Amino acid sequence: MSFFESFPARAPQQEPVFEFLTGKIARRGPTTLVLEVGGVGYALIVPVGSKFPNSGGARAWTHFVVREDSQTLYGFDSASGRDLFRLLLSVRGVGPAVALALLSGLEAAALVQAILTDDALTLTRVKGVGKKTAEQMLLDLRDKIGRFGGPDGIPGSPAGAATGANARELDAISALSSIGYKEKEATKLVRKVASSNPSLDTEQLIRAALQA
Repeated sequence: MSFFESFPARAPQQEPVFEFLTGKIARRGPTTLVLEVGGVGYALIVPVGSKFPNSGGARAWTHFVVREDSQTLYGFDSASGRDLFRLLLSVRGVGPAVALALLSGLEAAALVQAILTDDALTLTRVKGVGKKTAEQMLLDLRDKIGRFGGPDGIPGSPAGAATGANARELDAISALSSIGYKEKEATKLVRKVASSNPSLDTEQLIRAALQA
């Protein structure tokens, strides 16, 4: 039995198993992070644009989701980023995949602003967010999102360094696949965006593909 299997299944919104993990980065990808803590490598799913370095020490604020057929640890570079993810999960119809897509497809500031200004159109540009879900988000969050509106309340999303057109496309396709896209669909979206916007870096390419 694995470490995670020793915990009983429960709803995602219950009290977290881990508040944060601090350790050494063993591997870093556009939407993945392996953090070595005490000789154990923890695999985390992270939003596109996270501020984690490619190597060295790091702290990840976490959210642990246990389901009957999967156990997933989500990681964030700030407590506010993790808290925003949890706030999104409080919306009826929004699960971890959609919440992660929102934080990956939109800058956090743009996401907060869209909710504050009842901008459902911006929300529906993210894959997996339909009109009904967007309207539910506005209804549920417009009175709760304000605390993320200050200068210290919104997690940042810096642009990544470009590493060559082909590498950028492959990383973007891999990132989209990791959050639920079929590889064929991800490839089509990324190549379409890349052909129209050749100067985009990996994270910008992923965001544009999520809104295509």
